[in-house]
Amino acid sequence: MSIPTSTRPYHLTAGEGPALWHLGSLATFKATSETTGGQLWLQEVRGGHGYAAPMHRHSREDEAFYVLEGEIVFHVGDEVLGAGAGSFLWAPRGVAHGFCVESDEARFLAFSGTAGLDRFFFDTGEPAGALTLPPPAAGPPDIDALVAAGAAYGVELVGPPPTPRD
Repeated sequence: MSIPTSTRPYHLTAGEGPALWHLGSLATFKATSETTGGQLWLQEVRGGHGYAAPMHRHSREDEAFYVLEGEIVFHVGDEVLGAGAGSFLWAPRGVAHGFCVESDEARFLAFSGTAGLDRFFFDTGEPAGALTLPPPAAGPPDIDALVAAGAAYGVELVGPPPTPRD
């Protein structure tokens, strides 16, 4: 007996998947809303020391993180949590969260069982010119554009990104 699925199986090897430069990181998507029939999205992210996501909250999805390499400090609600390789973090919808890379570089997975938010990254990032960290930005990000794009996906920016503790 076969079990019906909404998508076809697929496989990506290391370095495969749509890659974006996003706010100073390299984000390689291993699963998107399109490839999973709207079931989930997952990205592998590389960021250098100080790479951070601004404090924000989601109204539509929970978000999870799994640290593969490096050290990241997560701010979730009122908690500040250091996370090294092998650490898992759950950020429930409605709870403000952000993070900052504390080590020279970190690599982690970010994902959600609710599809759709992956499109935010494609809307606000740019295709990666190489599978490396992007060159330094010419200036600060367009905060108004990020706020508007986030709002379209049920994400509210509530504060600046955390900074390294050192």
